[in-house]
Amino acid sequence: MPFREPRRTFLKQLATTGSAAALAGCATSDSIGHRSTNRILTENARPGTPDWQLTKTGVDPATQWRCPWIEGYCSHTSIRHGEELTVYVSTRPASPFRLEVFRMGWYSGAGARKVLDLGPLKGRAQPDPVVGNKRLQDCRWEPSAAFRIPSDWVSGVYLGRLTAEVDGWQSYVVFIVRDDRRADFVFQCSDHTWQAYNRWPRNFALYDNGQNGWYWGGNIQVGFNRPYGRYCQIFDAPLSQGSGEFLLWEFPIAFWLEQQGYDVTYISNQDTHRDPKGLLRARGFLSVGHDEYWTPEMFWHVRKAVDAGVGVLFLSGNTCCGRIALSPDGAGRPDRVFERTGVFGPPGGTREFVAMSSLSHERPYANELVGAHSTGPVTGGADWTCAEPDHWIIAGTGMKRGDGITGLVGWEWHGDPAPIPGLQVVATGPTFEASGKPNGGVYTATVYSGPRGNPVFNASTIWWGDGLSAPPGYLRPSVYTTPKGPDPRVQQITRNLLGRILTLPTPRA
Repeated sequence: MPFREPRRTFLKQLATTGSAAALAGCATSDSIGHRSTNRILTENARPGTPDWQLTKTGVDPATQWRCPWIEGYCSHTSIRHGEELTVYVSTRPASPFRLEVFRMGWYSGAGARKVLDLGPLKGRAQPDPVVGNKRLQDCRWEPSAAFRIPSDWVSGVYLGRLTAEVDGWQSYVVFIVRDDRRADFVFQCSDHTWQAYNRWPRNFALYDNGQNGWYWGGNIQVGFNRPYGRYCQIFDAPLSQGSGEFLLWEFPIAFWLEQQGYDVTYISNQDTHRDPKGLLRARGFLSVGHDEYWTPEMFWHVRKAVDAGVGVLFLSGNTCCGRIALSPDGAGRPDRVFERTGVFGPPGGTREFVAMSSLSHERPYANELVGAHSTGPVTGGADWTCAEPDHWIIAGTGMKRGDGITGLVGWEWHGDPAPIPGLQVVATGPTFEASGKPNGGVYTATVYSGPRGNPVFNASTIWWGDGLSAPPGYLRPSVYTTPKGPDPRVQQITRNLLGRILTLPTPRA
């Protein structure tokens, strides 16, 4: 039987968020940043809704990952005001459907604001694509809806909830609204990695060559012209149906940032690839969650941002590990397809997966930017254990050397710190395959300064957001180790880092 996700109540989420969080949502722009008009504060003062989650979703057991009763994808990964977004939807059986669009944020703890409601729209069963060259699944579906992005939609991550009227099945589509304004922080979504792990319609991820379900070599392509299937690792996450990995690792960070009133604007991995000057709009750049797949252009654009004085926070793990090359889709639209072409690390540096040795291992290496990089045995977990209690990022936490934040490191991390002048290891320890069972790995959280005193921090975990907040719909991962949820020490370390970045001069273009 397909899984049916029960509705989570708003009151329960408010109880887990706590009264202190509600008070923090009242922060002023003067106490947070330098912007006289903070669009995030203004946006989050608008009424939100707790009714944005999927209440009836599931997967076809024959496919393991997809919700064939209703599923869709968007024409853009990120889109600007005034541009037209096309949404492609398939319903089986054919059914009228509704499309409700929500901007994801704080909104007094509700987590979203509804910005658009379309329908009923005509639904139809759209064809599965043929298996293309390098196993590419490139849908050529007929458009189901189209609209221009209004000028008053604030930059952010937007979920479109699809609901079939015949039987009530639901799934999401996801896109990012970006802008070109100056802001304090640029939040980069890890949508290359979302797509790399997307197995829609059945085992067609970057990790499947038709013989090995966890292949790590070249000559496999994936593309954005297809729905996101349910997330395929670590745990069953029904709300990932159509939303990639955003709700798993990234939303807790965005939810907390907006709750605290930080002035943040949002981009995709592809914006980092295409638009290096866009990174210089902000004093800080945030890599979040599971940010595994980068192009060389992304590496050099972030490197140049550091050189220009931008502070960078890698609140992420497994970051900048797989090197990819982007290419057009079958209709000639650029950057809609990619394949793995190399590794941002030295040969053997990750205790290599089968087939990884067939890929290029050339500089630049990830640790030369991030501070450390993915190392073997790649997966596992650990407590985030303080190694430098007198460092400014630890100030106000009360942490002493050897104090740990339980289970915060996982399920992938960074080690092998680079010999960058002034780099400090602020947290480190062995990694574990289970409680009391070391697996031979050592994680290192690091920080170093760019040329203008701009910090570059590496949290060395995919799960940093778990220590910041637990928004509506959030499910805590539990594998190798289990993080324990919002922790005032993680929140204070993050405030220290963001606060230091806010003191930086405007980056040099």
